[in-house]
Parts: sequence; C-alpha cells; structure tokens
Amino acid sequence: MLAGSEGIGGIAFNDVKITQFVGTVALSFILFAGGLETDWLYVKPIVKDGIMLSTLAVLISTIIVGIASYYILDFSIRESLLLGAIVSSTDAAAVFNILKAHSISLNNKVKTLIEFESASNDPMAVILTIAIMHSFLLTELHYYDLIKDFLLQIVLGVIIGYGMGKFTIWFFKAVKLDNVGLYHALTVGVIFFVYSITSIIGGSGFLAVYLSGLVLGCENFKQKEETIHFYEGMTWLMQICVFLTLGLLVFPSQLIDHFQLNMLMAFILVLIARPLSVYITLIKSSFNYREKMTISALGFKGAIPIILATFPLIAQIPKAEIIFNLVFFMVLVSVLVQGILAKKIIETLNRP
Repeated sequence: MLAGSEGIGGIAFNDVKITQFVGTVALSFILFAGGLETDWLYVKPIVKDGIMLSTLAVLISTIIVGIASYYILDFSIRESLLLGAIVSSTDAAAVFNILKAHSISLNNKVKTLIEFESASNDPMAVILTIAIMHSFLLTELHYYDLIKDFLLQIVLGVIIGYGMGKFTIWFFKAVKLDNVGLYHALTVGVIFFVYSITSIIGGSGFLAVYLSGLVLGCENFKQKEETIHFYEGMTWLMQICVFLTLGLLVFPSQLIDHFQLNMLMAFILVLIARPLSVYITLIKSSFNYREKMTISALGFKGAIPIILATFPLIAQIPKAEIIFNLVFFMVLVSVLVQGILAKKIIETLNRP
C-alpha cells in the first residue's frame, strides 16, 4: 500500500486482471501445499469435525454475514451472500504465523483441528463464491440452479483431483528422474494442469488442486520430504507476491469511506459469525466450551478472501468495488484485532 499510487512509492497500478491472475496462481500453490502437508494419520482422530468446520461452518458464516450485510449495507440478497462467501474461510498462513509470533500453546487435538480447518476450508469458500457469482448471470435467482452449479463444481473437482493425485503417485514410483528438482517441476506442472482442465469443464479447480496435494501427501514416496520443503518455500513466495500485488491495488482513501459500517461488519464477522459457526458445527463434538472458544478465537482471515474479492471486480458485478474494499478492511481488522486478542483470550480460558 505504501508503494502504491497513494503511498510514498507512487506506483500507479489498478489492473484487476493481473491481480486476479497472480492470486489464482498463488492460491493454487497454497492449496496444493496445504493438502501435501496434511498428515492423514495425524488428523484422523479429528477428521470428522475438521470436515464439518471446512464445509458447514463456512456455509453458516456465509449466511450470517450475508444476513447482516443485507440489513446493514443495503445490499441485495445475492450481493450479501457473495460478501459472506468471500470472507467465510480462515487462512492457514495467518493462523500459523500468529500462533508462532505470540507463542500460543494449544493441546494437540485443538491445534490439529485448527490446522486442518484452515488448510482445507478454502475450496468451500471458493466454490460458494463462484456459484453465487454465476447466479448474477441469471435474470432470476433460481436456487436449484445455484445448488446444481455448486454440486457440479464439487463432483468434478473431487474426481479430477483424486485421479490426478493417484496418477502423480504412480508416476513418481514408475519413473526414475536423475534430479530431485525435476520431481518438483513435475508437481508444478500437475498444479497447472489440474486447475486448468477442471476449470475448463466446469469443476472447482481449487478443490481439485487441494485434493491432488492431499492424495499425494497421504502416500509415502522417496521424494516426499524434499517436495514438502520445496512447497513450504513456494507458499511463502506466493503469499509475498499476493500481498504485494493486492497492496498496490488498494487505495487507502477508499478504506476510510463508510468507516463505521465497515468496522461494524468486521466485528460481526469476528465476534458473531465465527463463534456461531463454530458452536453450531461442533455442537455434538467432544470439544468442551473452552476449546470451542479457542477455535473461534483463532479463525483469522488472510490473503484468500482478498483474492476472492477480485473475482467480482473482473466479472463487473454490481457493488464489486465496495465489496473489495470492505473485504480488505475486514481482513485487516481480523488479523490485527483477533491476532492481538487471541493470546489473551486463550490464556484466560486456560486459567484454572
């Protein structure tokens, strides 16, 4: 932001298409890495609750934020749900970085659940966002079309993602390459191919990429450790590229417009939508109320919602600029306020 047109750098940049392209590539790498680094044996005890948080909790958060924005911001139903879907997922990088920065210690069960949720709930947010955007192409909102599009994206994403993950494992074991770096190049090719082919036929490319990484991560192969280390570095690189590009695209003066309403929506997201979605989703789980509050407090937002907020801009959906600036503001509040308060909340909860 400082380097942008309204900052000391004075770099004029407002190309949404380039921003979305950078964001799409970065998100594909981040999702693949998230799947690759998931140890299935480690997450197996909490996988049911993790999947519920990655799907149902995202949907509940979308609805809560959507209802609030409908009445507070004077948005239409579709615009309200679109905003809710965009900000519904948590960010793995934000969660991990704040946990390390504040030296927050958690029991293994809670830590594993938060890591699994934050690494796996992005595809659901992406699918919801794209499905709702497609509804803008319809003259009338038919919910069965929305549901059909939603299910099609999931089914195709699962089939291609799982299939390509299995194919990559077979290829790793069948072909002996002279250099370990060539295996990394192979997986990069898999990411681009899986995302592209799935998107072309109408499926969720992001879900397919994540599942390919997850299937690959569940198998033991000779180059697995080196591949994981490679993608740890790639994830950092992708995040840096995304935040630099998004920072250039943002105009700080626009964030100040409607400051009070923006702040209200941010606090609804942090203090109402996140806790309610967690409590409703985990109502029959073995987690106690302290653990549920801890999980709620660690639902940080990050780069993913801001990347998704560029999609309506490209599609020229009504109020897309307002949505983009609002999403950026909500993410800032989530990271700053939630990040600062999380340690104190968790320390308070852990007192005897």
